[in-house]
Amino acid sequence: MEIIVLENKGDSENDRVLRQKAKPVKDITGEVRKIAQEMIEAMHRGRGVGLAGPQVGFLRRIFVTHAEGDHPRVFIDPSIVWTSQEQVNYEEGCLSLPGIWAHVTRPGKIKIQAWNEKGRAFTLEAQGILARVILHEYDHLEGILFIDRLDEARRSKVLSKLEKQKKAG
Repeated sequence: MEIIVLENKGDSENDRVLRQKAKPVKDITGEVRKIAQEMIEAMHRGRGVGLAGPQVGFLRRIFVTHAEGDHPRVFIDPSIVWTSQEQVNYEEGCLSLPGIWAHVTRPGKIKIQAWNEKGRAFTLEAQGILARVILHEYDHLEGILFIDRLDEARRSKVLSKLEKQKKAG
């Protein structure tokens, strides 16, 4: 089975799924490991650096990352346990919002606890792109899209572009 990334089409079923808060995974079964691997493959096909369960219609607290200079990682039932005071503004995009890019301000450093696909708990301190990718994917687990982090004027521009894409496509 090839999983497909859900694209936000405005008031569609996909948008409803992307806006839901994901539920805990709890048991890391063979099926969960298979989904994690398929998510990594889908992320690579889409040339992304992260992908969360809700983006593929799997409403569980799981995401994968593969940021530049890092290796593919699986995060299951993650918790952000610390974020730095330092805020960094950087351009983000999303596989669920193709063609949409905007600068988002996020903490520059984080600490996260999660389980990997082998059922092992881990704690990771991250900064730079990896921290940003983790925070972006964590937001997906909460039903938050990066455009929700924009100020009203920039968000309005992005929503207008999304509406034009919807009408064109």
